[in-house]
Amino acid sequence: MEAFAYTDINAPLVERCRLGDRRAQAEIYKRYSKAMFNASLRITGDYAEAEDVLQESFLSAFRELHSYKGDSSFGSWLKRIVINKSINCLRNRRLQLVPLGEQHDAASPDFPDQAADMEGLQWRADVVRRCVQELPDGYRVVLTLYLLEGYDHAEIASILGITESTSKSQYSRARKKLLELACQRGLSS
Repeated sequence: MEAFAYTDINAPLVERCRLGDRRAQAEIYKRYSKAMFNASLRITGDYAEAEDVLQESFLSAFRELHSYKGDSSFGSWLKRIVINKSINCLRNRRLQLVPLGEQHDAASPDFPDQAADMEGLQWRADVVRRCVQELPDGYRVVLTLYLLEGYDHAEIASILGITESTSKSQYSRARKKLLELACQRGLSS
């Protein structure tokens, strides 16, 4: 079987960033900021902290661009920076965030029209999102890295400095707690 070399479509843009091209940096930011913000938000559970992590991650990435070897996509390299900074943010957090309060008292009634279905779907998504944010940090981080970011338990263990079995048990407990929280808020499994 023949091996194929990996080619990053952003390589020319990254090269311009290495040379200090501000427009290239702005373009990289434009391409990746939304996805990287969302990844950070899922881990930190806090909008303002995710914004801070995003800015710090891009500054760090542009400063450390010389260490990017191109053996994976630039997006993967950047996501690793964002995830590490998000985890560090959690480690440095001194005060626990107050969980978001309920914005809905009950589920939207089921109407036969599509708008009501979409409203109900949006309500369920909001409830799940709030439930994920209410998970303890350890549960939320493992659940996010595994379920939403696509890391396996060996990778999560390496990132967090825990054992693979700890990652698996945290994920299992996070799922149970998430289901419990969702049921308490009117979602049935």
